Amino acid sequence: MILTLSILPSPVGPLALACDAEGRLRGVSFGEGLSKAMRREYPDAAQVEGETPAAVQDGLTAYFAGDQAALHRIPWSLDGASAGDGFQARVWKALAEIPAGLTISYGEMAKRAGEPGAAQAAGVALNRNPIAVVLPCHRVVGADGAMVGFGGGLERKTWLLRHEGALLL
Repeated sequence: MILTLSILPSPVGPLALACDAEGRLRGVSFGEGLSKAMRREYPDAAQVEGETPAAVQDGLTAYFAGDQAALHRIPWSLDGASAGDGFQARVWKALAEIPAGLTISYGEMAKRAGEPGAAQAAGVALNRNPIAVVLPCHRVVGADGAMVGFGGGLERKTWLLRHEGALLL
């Protein structure tokens, strides 16, 4: 597999993106750390610099312009990811089902991923989410609604939730 790395400007800062040869998003990072994360998830993949595929760029641009449904139009894949099976993968896939403007707790995320009571493990899986924003881990909050646990920083998490019209405490 070859992953093409690119940078896309956004209102929350530059997004580092990794896409496969089919134009599917495989990784998102807020600046640094994308290459390392992609080596962890896709250890045999070559990494090259290149352009962001149009569908990914258009989808992210539309999302940041206010089209909440645009995230669902961005092609992505976790096929072949080293953590692409089991609980962690179920958490990642369940993220795509959380509607914009809504938040759920880590406990609810664990339940949706088939492991009630595994809130802490859900938090670990969310921390390793390779496709932040598109798989919206920013929509998962503490049991009391507190803004906790976002790799891009709490300022970005708060911005993304406000952008989506979520009610924040």
